[in-house]
Amino acid sequence: MRALAVAALAFVASSAFAQMSPVGLWRNIDDKTGEAKAEIRIVEAAGILSGKLDKLLRKDAKPDEKCGECSGDRKDKPMLGLEIIRGAKKIEGKDVWEDGKILDPENGREYSLRLTPIEGGKRLEVRGSFGPFGRTQTWVRVQ
Repeated sequence: MRALAVAALAFVASSAFAQMSPVGLWRNIDDKTGEAKAEIRIVEAAGILSGKLDKLLRKDAKPDEKCGECSGDRKDKPMLGLEIIRGAKKIEGKDVWEDGKILDPENGREYSLRLTPIEGGKRLEVRGSFGPFGRTQTWVRVQ
């Protein structure tokens, strides 16, 4: 019985820890309209985070939409599956991921990135910045 209780406690602790990670499916909300724009799936490989557009939620979104404003390897690639987060790493001792880049597919610009899970991992502060200028969006975890 005691072993079962210890195992259950370990599972709960690991689940809570996993929720304080940006890994998972997130819905981003338009700052101006308050409407959901997209769902982004963030994954981790070898301690590095990346994120792709999983679903477009804008009313005017087209299923075959391409990233015409993007440059490099993402130029004219389909929006669905487009990698918009690259290279974020966890800061030692903190629930913060930095040193990556985030792409705004609407204008093709890349920004420095900081990801911070908040509210027990239910929300994610996504900060994109260029020099001293930047903006923070709050994404909502999709269950």
